[in-house]
Amino acid sequence: MKNLLLSAAAAALVAVAAAPAACAQSVRFGLKAGGNLSNLSGDLANQDQYQNRFGFHGGAMLNVGLVGDDLLALQLEGLYSQKGFKYADQQVTVLGSTYRNTGSVRYDYIDVPLLLRVKTSGVFFEAGPQYSYLLNISTDRTRTVNGNATSASTATADLGRVKRNELGYAAGLGFQADNGFLLGLRYNGAFTDFAKDGYSDNEFRNARHSTFQAYIGVLLGGK
Repeated sequence: MKNLLLSAAAAALVAVAAAPAACAQSVRFGLKAGGNLSNLSGDLANQDQYQNRFGFHGGAMLNVGLVGDDLLALQLEGLYSQKGFKYADQQVTVLGSTYRNTGSVRYDYIDVPLLLRVKTSGVFFEAGPQYSYLLNISTDRTRTVNGNATSASTATADLGRVKRNELGYAAGLGFQADNGFLLGLRYNGAFTDFAKDGYSDNEFRNARHSTFQAYIGVLLGGK
């Protein structure tokens, strides 16, 4: 799956590079920004203790029209994106001891989605692979055992215990006006988990990021 995804991404990048010189109907640059609603997915032992966390994303777009009046296009983006989760304010009892976590964890990524985009009457649909690179982890958590605080942290985590490169996918829909203004909804997920053995006491083994996005933006320029 990883090799297939990498091959598809490489082929699409070649297509983006070749399109302006070959058959591109238009080449447009743009900016976008919006909000994230993120959490963890995967085979997690205590899924209920993780809740959605709000964050921000924003960056630049390169849209290459391939067919007709942008009926079919490739869109390459470079985005800063805040992902993560917050702990549910609940207690978990394991072997007679009661544990409780409060706070949140934020993962700062650079996302590079490469999307095939279909647009008709202003409405567009998009989907494609996404590469993500982890920049930073910010943890603000308090852990208690049997009512006694055992640890509290507000710090940047050790990146050596996580996988900084992530392969995933993105898909969404939206509306684009004739003047280039657009708004959209998108989901992006991961094919790969991000935790190495030993990270946070193996709490996030098999965990993957799951993010819903809402955004506004504008595409400028022409061929």
